[in-house]
Amino acid sequence: MSSKCQSCGAFHPEEELVKGEVCPTCDGPYFIKNYKAVAAMPLPRVNKCITVIQAQVAENPNSTQLNLALGLCFFKLKQLEKALTFFDKAMIDNFSDPEPYFYASICLLKGKKAFVSVREEIEKIETNLESANSLEPKPIYYYFQAYIKNDYYERKYLNTKVSSKELLETARQSGLTEEDVAEFYELTGVDKPEGM
Repeated sequence: MSSKCQSCGAFHPEEELVKGEVCPTCDGPYFIKNYKAVAAMPLPRVNKCITVIQAQVAENPNSTQLNLALGLCFFKLKQLEKALTFFDKAMIDNFSDPEPYFYASICLLKGKKAFVSVREEIEKIETNLESANSLEPKPIYYYFQAYIKNDYYERKYLNTKVSSKELLETARQSGLTEEDVAEFYELTGVDKPEGM
């Protein structure tokens, strides 16, 4: 059995590759599973990946992994609406990968502070983050939830069951690092609010 590289489209026997491994043909990631796989890619290579993955999605439109990869490529290009479309598709019947939920939540912020978002989008972000944490709890997901509580609810003096401080403490107890915090603000494109 063979598989197609998401960076260049080359075929390689699956038994020779481990997910996340570098493609021997193009030296790019064979499978794009997270943003780190595309973060340092030059834009022409990201566009090549989009072309390759779109062809794979045409053959397998319900693939969580392919839709996630395509969403990550559009996310890299800051085409958040397109990215969100593919993250939403990657969430359908997905019971194991929290990444589409996390990145869909970032797209819903649209590079703006939570404070200026509409309530419907905030609620969707919260639902996505709860889903991500139920699949695989990560400190950065708790931190994102704390950010939403701080910058949307508390800044608007709205009552919530759990405060941003409680969620921030949960994130810290889960192993939150300064790198996680920096990554969150880099991905979202927002400034760190006071109290975070």
